[in-house]
Amino acid sequence: MALGDSFTEGLGDPEPRSPGGLRGWADRVAEELSAGHEDFAYANLAISGKVLHQILAEQVGPALDLKPDLITLNAGGNDLLFHRSDPDKLALELDHGVETLASTGATIVLFTGPDWGATPVLGRTRGKVAIFNENMRVVAARHDAVIADLWALRQLTDPRMWDPDRLHFSPLGQHTIAIMVLDTLNVPHSLEPLAPRPLPERRWREARADDIVWAREHLFPWVVRRLTQRNADGDRHPKRPQPGPVFGAAMPPGSYIGNDPRHMTD
Repeated sequence: MALGDSFTEGLGDPEPRSPGGLRGWADRVAEELSAGHEDFAYANLAISGKVLHQILAEQVGPALDLKPDLITLNAGGNDLLFHRSDPDKLALELDHGVETLASTGATIVLFTGPDWGATPVLGRTRGKVAIFNENMRVVAARHDAVIADLWALRQLTDPRMWDPDRLHFSPLGQHTIAIMVLDTLNVPHSLEPLAPRPLPERRWREARADDIVWAREHLFPWVVRRLTQRNADGDRHPKRPQPGPVFGAAMPPGSYIGNDPRHMTD
């Protein structure tokens, strides 16, 4: 059972044959967990743009009803990046939600925020994200949850791990995160680290020009959409609301769907 926002929904990793047209790290993890287990079922309730209180209010109840054995919860990123929320207050709210989920006896996986320090504009939130991450570790310790540490996953400092919007992960990034989650759970799997082609060197002026284009074409439109679409949130639905098998008849466990992330490096 996967709960959260666009990170868990899989934004940045398009796949027309996947529910909702997205794949993502959670689908990849489910694919590996399902291998050799005919009764395996996977649900993903994550919806892009959701803030912490929405995720807890809208997704925890349905998750409890399904009585899962494993629950992943990612929440708080939109609060910190776009709503200037207090990381300490967020952690208190998160703690209550994790306590409810942990009462089921399921294994709970929580995610620290990644390090946006090298990203213009978003890098200004680095301190808040670091504080929230330390609070997250306390919450995990209190409820015997597992931490999937995006901040410590230094491969994510490579720009090829990110979608062009620099807010979501590319297929390569999603693949890398899936490996980290499976390793964190100490689950044997078939995923192998991928080594993308080296990036050409860029001059300082070229990098700054790219930053300006990124802010104009990706960051500002994203913020405006989040501010103007709040009333439409009720019309959006999770891509996998009901638990079910991950693979179809023509897709045996362990097979790869979609484009090979090694070739999505530009």
